[in-house]
Amino acid sequence: MAESVRELRLVVTAPDYEEAVAFYRDVLGLHEREAYDTEGGRVTILEAGRATLEIADPNQAAFIDRIEVGSRVAGKYRVAFEVDDSAATTARLAAAGATVIAEPTVTPWNSLNARLEAPAGLQLTLFTELGE
Repeated sequence: MAESVRELRLVVTAPDYEEAVAFYRDVLGLHEREAYDTEGGRVTILEAGRATLEIADPNQAAFIDRIEVGSRVAGKYRVAFEVDDSAATTARLAAAGATVIAEPTVTPWNSLNARLEAPAGLQLTLFTELGE
């Protein structure tokens, strides 16, 4: 039997390392698990709760963009964070320098989703599940 995957780790190379760490750790609120200084470099590992890998075909990716933003804007990768209040989190991240691409919108799958451009060149979806 093959080994099972224990963790999904998204590794991002950030030209402005300090800005990215401060944004994702201090503003978004991801818990710092570990940080290391190496020969001329630094890395910080942040906890982001439960991880999933969402794979969408091009038509579904375009559909999600149309719902959340109104047009196709995401590249090959987009990072989605489930948060308690996507509207408040969007405002907090925008105040810290993220660019709001689309304000929170109720989706057909009953979540409140916002789209932002954030440090390290990541496009983010913030979503709050609205329930039944």
